[in-house]
Amino acid sequence: MRLATLRLDTLQHGASTVAVRVDERTAVEITGHADVGHLLQDPRWASIARDATGPEHELAGLDPQAWAQPVLRPAKIVCVGLNYRNHIREMGRELPEHPTLFAKFPEALIGPYDPIVLPAHAGDAVDWEGEVAVVVGRTARRLTVADAEEAIAGYAVLNDVTMRDFQYRSPQWLQGKTFEATTPFGPWLTTLDSVDPGGELVTEVDGEAVQRTVIDDMVFSPAALVAYISQIVTLHPGDVIATGTPGGVGHARKPPRYLAPGQELVTSITGLGTLRNAVVKEG
Repeated sequence: MRLATLRLDTLQHGASTVAVRVDERTAVEITGHADVGHLLQDPRWASIARDATGPEHELAGLDPQAWAQPVLRPAKIVCVGLNYRNHIREMGRELPEHPTLFAKFPEALIGPYDPIVLPAHAGDAVDWEGEVAVVVGRTARRLTVADAEEAIAGYAVLNDVTMRDFQYRSPQWLQGKTFEATTPFGPWLTTLDSVDPGGELVTEVDGEAVQRTVIDDMVFSPAALVAYISQIVTLHPGDVIATGTPGGVGHARKPPRYLAPGQELVTSITGLGTLRNAVVKEG
């Protein structure tokens, strides 16, 4: 099952956003839920979504700007660094014993087809990081890895676009990771029963593949990450975990290579969908 959030103002009726079930040809409104994050607050969310019979929208006729990020304002966005073996090797580091964690704020998130906005003061070292995003489906506190699997609502696609010059101003990464309107997320949440664990993540810049990796190359699995983070802080429905990026980032290339205004960044994962984002300079 696929769950998404539509901006209804682009469809000219009703409230500003609504959660939908994305079927083969239509998006079916889940009445009473403004986004997937709100839907996940109800323990019955899966059956509510499956049984939804609200207004339908033909997928072929939807404006790309109608798609918002599935969870509009997650309470927490926990990000993981250095979680793919090939990325760890390209950065010249040893495999970690524990996950490397940092945070991102909701203002950074944009929809799957929204432009990535680069502020003039951000510098020119803007990098791509295609990732699997885990969306939490129930309250998780001090879980085992086995129990953590059941706390995952599903996966989505995310690109942790990073301002490398800000990131490396200090040992702490947050300031380079959470610039506003720079992190595409979506296009929908895919529930675990529909996820291909051997799926491939591909990041493209202007049609050239710059990252290509099977997602099972992670050092710490999604369930292991949920279990670990839940030892530190309670995770709630709608919280997002960005599970780390594979090899192929621009900063590790010789010479380094970065994103520039006018380019298009495309991030796709087998079975989870595709993000397609123009890179623009703040006006």
